[in-house]
Amino acid sequence: MKVILAGYSKTGTKTMAAAFRLLGFTTYDFLENYYYAYEGWEKIFKGTATVEDIKKTFEGVDAVTDTPACHYWEELHEAFPEAKIIFTCRDEDSWYKSMVNQIELLNQTKVSWFLSAFAPACYLRDGYQRFMYRYLGDFSRFPIPIIKPHLEKVLRAHYKYHNANVLEKAPKDKLLVYKLSDGWEPLCEFLGVPVPKEPFPHRNKGGNIIEEVTKSDAVVAKLLGQAMIGASVVTGCLGYLAYNLFSSGTWTSVTQALYNIF
Repeated sequence: MKVILAGYSKTGTKTMAAAFRLLGFTTYDFLENYYYAYEGWEKIFKGTATVEDIKKTFEGVDAVTDTPACHYWEELHEAFPEAKIIFTCRDEDSWYKSMVNQIELLNQTKVSWFLSAFAPACYLRDGYQRFMYRYLGDFSRFPIPIIKPHLEKVLRAHYKYHNANVLEKAPKDKLLVYKLSDGWEPLCEFLGVPVPKEPFPHRNKGGNIIEEVTKSDAVVAKLLGQAMIGASVVTGCLGYLAYNLFSSGTWTSVTQALYNIF
């Protein structure tokens, strides 16, 4: 592994993942960690992962970004001590506003529900999701009226503690405190790679990550394909069941019984 992004979610993690990929780095962002590395993450969440387990999980991976990697940057750096650490940050108020906006959008979308209901891969990764909820918290599961004001202090405390911990503990010779507005030059100099010809990317502007990943993310494309097949199978089975109930007269008996009850 070449680089660990230790910046908290909503500090430009999607932009940094895009930048790393433009630099030619194989990058595990949130969805890649979920889809490809879930078994290794379950061990990390439990605290049973050895250094060798972590090395095996991320074999061939050049960069990691976003949750849960940012919360376990120390464990990752222990396994890959030569990796460089990049810390992205933004002022607390704008970060909080962006985080709540992201949660609100996630609560409104039906994509995650559709995938969870019909994509078989999501069932295989149920343990990963449960550990995420338990150890890191999943504030997207709470509606906005609960987040404000009851969990606002929790969200802000998480953010402040995380930032202070990275700045205090990350080895200074391996750390770059970076702003997205700095562009390619300081990032490429720190990583020892040439500056690309492409403009520096900007992702998830205005919290439109759902639209972005649905259109272009390879992991989401795989999950959507599975979910479409799963939904078709379920629909076909229900149709077959209904046909047999009607054909046998059982459906009439069921509806009559329900009518008599109610």
